[in-house]
Amino acid sequence: MILGEGDRVPADAMLIEGDDLLADESLLTGESVPVRKKAATGDMAWGAPGGDDLPFAFAGTLIARGAGTARVVATGPRSEMGKIGQALQSITLEEPKLQAQLGWLVRDFAFVGIAVAGLAVLLFGLLRGSWLQAALGGIAIGMSVLPEEIPLVLAVFMAMGAWRISRAGVLTRRAAAIEMLGSATVLCTDKTGTLTENRMRVELVTAGGAAWRRNDESPPGKIIREVLHAALGASAPVPTDPMDRAIRATASISETSAPQRLLQSYGLRPDLFATTNIWRAADGVTIIAYAKGAPEAIADLCRLSEAHRAQLLKEVDLFASEGIRLLAVAEATVAPLDGGYPNSQRDIPYNYVGLLGFADPLREAVPASVRECRTAGVRVIMITGDYPTTARAIANQAGIDGTAVLSGSELDALDDTALAAAMRTTSVFARVRPQQKLRIVEALKRDGEIVAMTGDGVNDAPAMKAAHIGIAMGGRGTDVAREASALVLLNDDFASIVSAIRLGRRIYDNIRKTIQYIVAVHIPIAGLALIPFMFGLPLMLMPIQIALLEMVIDPACSVVFEAESEEKNVMNRPPRKPNAAVLPRATALWAAMQGATALAIVALALFMGSRLGMPESDLRAFVFTVLVLMNVGLIFVNRSFSSSLSEAVLRPNRTLWVLVISVLVVLSAALYWQPAQALFHFAPLHLDDLSICLAAGVALIGLLELGKRYLLVRRVS
Repeated sequence: MILGEGDRVPADAMLIEGDDLLADESLLTGESVPVRKKAATGDMAWGAPGGDDLPFAFAGTLIARGAGTARVVATGPRSEMGKIGQALQSITLEEPKLQAQLGWLVRDFAFVGIAVAGLAVLLFGLLRGSWLQAALGGIAIGMSVLPEEIPLVLAVFMAMGAWRISRAGVLTRRAAAIEMLGSATVLCTDKTGTLTENRMRVELVTAGGAAWRRNDESPPGKIIREVLHAALGASAPVPTDPMDRAIRATASISETSAPQRLLQSYGLRPDLFATTNIWRAADGVTIIAYAKGAPEAIADLCRLSEAHRAQLLKEVDLFASEGIRLLAVAEATVAPLDGGYPNSQRDIPYNYVGLLGFADPLREAVPASVRECRTAGVRVIMITGDYPTTARAIANQAGIDGTAVLSGSELDALDDTALAAAMRTTSVFARVRPQQKLRIVEALKRDGEIVAMTGDGVNDAPAMKAAHIGIAMGGRGTDVAREASALVLLNDDFASIVSAIRLGRRIYDNIRKTIQYIVAVHIPIAGLALIPFMFGLPLMLMPIQIALLEMVIDPACSVVFEAESEEKNVMNRPPRKPNAAVLPRATALWAAMQGATALAIVALALFMGSRLGMPESDLRAFVFTVLVLMNVGLIFVNRSFSSSLSEAVLRPNRTLWVLVISVLVVLSAALYWQPAQALFHFAPLHLDDLSICLAAGVALIGLLELGKRYLLVRRVS
């Protein structure tokens, strides 16, 4: 293969010869800075993507600069890209736990409902002899017990959850991820573009004892501008390299201009990591050469003394510990030779000018987001293809524990048991290859963690698909990464992930509140359908009344509870256990207690009205009104796991008040509008009857608030 600038490499190949060759391997490594390539020397074993001065060219990568010739060694499924595709096919997705749990809950309710309804029909028909009334009563009991709201709840919550998360800059591709967000215990994130801004910029310029940093309030002085001028002169006139673009951007800020006319250029060589441009100055006479490159290469070109060289490298090591990449700059006045310019950069008498430090800056919101994750019990692990020193510096800036850094080569030396032990104490992984990312995710899963994994390149796809929650970058992510993900970050911002976790916890909390309400509200309805059978009273609930109740219950479940705001402690508690039931024993007991209390009040109203000799239509209207107010009271009680009644009432939820007003309007029409009275078999209630109904609703709320505060609040919340 003949490779040139702008070419997409079609197959994995070994470089035979190359001239100033740079390759963008971000698809496979996630690192946006191109890496240097040099021709192979002798017999070399095949290596992995990433790292400078290697002779390997990989399918799918882009030649950013230079040209070369390479010998193909692998195509199709045998290439590094093909191996990733094969890994994707071998990974199977897990069944959503919430969906499975709710399926069991609906099934159990269905069995109970069918059994109770069948028994009621049989008893009513045999004891009273009216099979038509028995059938109507059986239908009423079946409708009252079956939790047909649950499938609607799941559909609405997932759809609305996806919409809410999209407003935080996260697109949902698989609804199951919304449920899993609330139980995530580990967040694996790459560095470039997620924690950082994915753009190189000049952070530091130093020369002759003077230093300038980007966050300095004062503008660059004369000495610093001279360094920038030399660096601009050593850069390409039309920059494509990220560092060249960063130099040009900083030079424009400092009002530094480039020389006038380019005469000669020298590219990177395998034996000299430096570039030189020779320019004719603005006076039209002076010819100046500018060079930039690795500090040790510039030190050689400038023929620095051992003391000066040692001081320079000490300075480089100091800044490198901050995660800054250093380039040195030199300049020289050149006298043109007969027939052209010097054959090599080494023939130019350079003078050392200074150092430039480059960094991909940390996103502003990252440290606060990492702190919030820590408070929420979510551990953040950084996995990057960058060098360990850079990875540790960025981790420390972000607030991630960078004490221990595990490199890809060290990871390969560990067996599964040793890796599991290392994973518990290591939060930074550097120089990591695609297969190693997958191994890290699988090790975390085996250790019982619920893993969220971010990524943007093809190399990240297997690990993202294997994770419980795969999160792809929408801005710079590849199609393969997005297809393998469950969520897509529209703005590639780490803070959006934390917002999604917060929303995921809120959504799951609201689902629990809804299921709790559904269980509680069906108890008085089922009881009211059964009590008349047991005590020889007229039927209070017919199918038409059940249908009206469902018009209250379904919107309350699917819309009102979905719109509830988050609990105060939503990000101050550990993640829920992945195998935790959506309706734990304590929650089920609390829901049953609510339903039993409501049933007791409804039964009391039924027996009181029957004892007072109320006509059947009056009694039905009276009991039904009490039942509706019980439902409304249960909505208010279940709005929060632990908040007081005053907080529950004052908590903003416009949908709730729309529902309450609508229910009262419909109930009023059923009680006082003649056609509706005939349809529902109601009679209008007097003011004293309405007062008793209202008192019953207030009593329910008061009793349950006492129970919430003194009996079960700790176990439920």
